[in-house]
Amino acid sequence: MARGATALRAPLSEAQPVAVNGGAQAGGTAGDTSSFSALVRLLRYARGYRRRIALASLCSTLNVVFDVMPEILIGIAIDVVVNRDESFLAAFGIIEPESQILALGGLTLFIWVGESLFQYLYLILWRNLAQDFQADIRQDAYDQVQRQDMAYFEVRSSGELSSILNDDVNQLERFLDGGANDILQVGVSVTLVGMVFFVVSPSIALLAITPIPVIVWGAFFFMRRATPLYAQVREEVGRLSGRIVNSIGGMATIKAFTAEQRESAELARASRDYVNANRAAIRTSSAFVPLIRMAILVGFLATFVIGGLRALDGTLNVGAYGMLVFLTQRLLWPLTRLAQTVDLYERAMASTRRILGLIEADVRVRDAGGLTLASPARGDIEFRKVSFRYPDSGAAVENIDLSISAGQTIALVGTTGSGKSTLIKLLLRFYPLDEGTITLDGQPIETLSLQSLRQTIGLVSQDVFLFEGTVGENIAYGDPGASHETIRAAAVAAEAIGFIDALPEGFDTLVGERGVKLSGGQRQRLSLARAIIKDPPVLILDEATSAVDNETEAAIQRSLAVISRHRTVIVVAHRLSTIVAANEIVVLEKGRVVERGTHESLIRAGARYAGQWRVQTGSAEPDIFVQPRADE
Repeated sequence: MARGATALRAPLSEAQPVAVNGGAQAGGTAGDTSSFSALVRLLRYARGYRRRIALASLCSTLNVVFDVMPEILIGIAIDVVVNRDESFLAAFGIIEPESQILALGGLTLFIWVGESLFQYLYLILWRNLAQDFQADIRQDAYDQVQRQDMAYFEVRSSGELSSILNDDVNQLERFLDGGANDILQVGVSVTLVGMVFFVVSPSIALLAITPIPVIVWGAFFFMRRATPLYAQVREEVGRLSGRIVNSIGGMATIKAFTAEQRESAELARASRDYVNANRAAIRTSSAFVPLIRMAILVGFLATFVIGGLRALDGTLNVGAYGMLVFLTQRLLWPLTRLAQTVDLYERAMASTRRILGLIEADVRVRDAGGLTLASPARGDIEFRKVSFRYPDSGAAVENIDLSISAGQTIALVGTTGSGKSTLIKLLLRFYPLDEGTITLDGQPIETLSLQSLRQTIGLVSQDVFLFEGTVGENIAYGDPGASHETIRAAAVAAEAIGFIDALPEGFDTLVGERGVKLSGGQRQRLSLARAIIKDPPVLILDEATSAVDNETEAAIQRSLAVISRHRTVIVVAHRLSTIVAANEIVVLEKGRVVERGTHESLIRAGARYAGQWRVQTGSAEPDIFVQPRADE
């Protein structure tokens, strides 16, 4: 079933938000933090699985019914041996003791076959349900992560999110794989055996079930004590996972600063915190088992002693006594699994709160727009009174007015933190606007579908991210259906073909995680090829050449000079020599536009831009290759 279940589950579209109390934290405990509320939320989410849950539960119940019958048959068999033609079975017309035993043998065969059949069925049903459910809930959680704006990831570690999507989902799967069935079967077994007890001997039944309230009270007491402990365990798992992910990702820095021992000590501390959190939970869960055993002993002794005395004085049938002794264990012994099952349940509910907290987290940038740009889009862009402030850092852009005509090249320059990259992120709707409007081809970007908006824009950034895979696969990321000829043409246009052909396996060479097997310049050229193959009407170059050598920069500039023709190009640059041919240069400072004009007019003005130019070049002319203007 897997993804086929999606249509049956609770809808999780952005147009129908399911945030509970804002869902402020990834994996947070929106609303009540009790295990019962987590179970209710889980069942509400899983309403598309109700038929499968009902069928699996039916098979589990029938398995218990057949499982209890052998103890009853033992009591009837004892009754046949003791009372012979006056036994319980004789009342059904089977007079001969030998015939009664043969009938019991046939009935036993039927019961064992039925028990085995329904055990097979419930194992298949619960386990397949667990597999499909964990796949679906992980997919929904991941899809919800992808819908979040970039601010969401600034306050949450990748290790925390990875822990939820992997470890927490697996913990929930383990509960569905066995724990749910155990809880159901214990409940059915106690109910069914209790009914038999009351039919045979109500007085002994009352004595036998006396320990059950103690066991139930102990279970709820344990759950109250365990809930915060297991929540802490899940939090420590997230921190530990985050520490590991960060350390592996920053291994080069760790080695360069000879910080191996320091990082090892930090990992050891995180591991100790996780171990200590688990120890606290284990201490609580371990105390529950002895309590159950002592309660079971009381119930068993009551049946064994009092029932035996009544059998001796003739007030209780010997076969009934034997049946009750066996059924006492059947009534009470399954409760010994209750400790392990409740332990698994508490861990699963702690994970459920984190998973559903992630799924129910509010999405600030919603794909509510249904409009699609005409193809191909022209590329007219306008910022009108745009203001935005990051929630934590306070950095901002304020009252930005900027018009970019289709086919023009505009450059954004300024010191670090002046708002250049922020405008790019706002255009891509990585963040929601606080005030103002951004339009693309006259349409406010909020009214456009995210697919249409972002498909129109190609981004080449300074921080290049390559996916683990081949060179060809990374280029084709901009157009997954591209042919090899198209991929090669994009590599030629990005002046990447030279180093690609020199690789051991050419386009089939693996780049490693995040492209670690390639140099910075090679990664940058692949990023450019990836944007070229997308063939976007709007091309954004966010410090695309700031971290490469002069030769690579010149190669990239030659590529840009060709591919920027007949496109709208926005260049974010620190190296002013790369943007002198732009149609307009916009100088930003502290989130505001302080200068704008062509390179020549800004040099003549002798203000901030001219000052930066002199600092970088010591002259009034560009010192390296520059791309021609788009209208030349």
